[in-house]
Amino acid sequence: MRTLFSLVSLLLITSTACAVDSEEALEDPVLQARYEKIVAEVRCLKCQNQTIKDSNAFLAGDLRREIRHMLEEGLTDEQIFDFLVERYGDFALYKPRASGKTLILWIAPALFLLGGAFVLVNIVRRRMTLPIDDDSAAED
Repeated sequence: MRTLFSLVSLLLITSTACAVDSEEALEDPVLQARYEKIVAEVRCLKCQNQTIKDSNAFLAGDLRREIRHMLEEGLTDEQIFDFLVERYGDFALYKPRASGKTLILWIAPALFLLGGAFVLVNIVRRRMTLPIDDDSAAED
């Protein structure tokens, strides 16, 4: 039992040591919640497949510090996202905004589904018009 307790304690201690965001939590819990939400929606521009919350790249740490500073200055979430998009482009956000430039990203999945359904319906219709080969009739 003592060994199990030691092992669990060791795992808990090392998990906090491996945390990516080593900064102290903000004093205001509302600001901290906003911070956590924002860093989970911003893409690491170096890793490109991780959020800055999960990335240990230097650029991700710099962006986390910048977002923390902007929150402490009183900027809204939209102002922070506007800053990131202005500076790094729409690619910086995991959920790009629906705008003229990103409209194809929002419409493309529906277009592909409709195109696939159209092709499938045409294949089924063509197969239905083909004659049925009855091998048992040829044996008689």
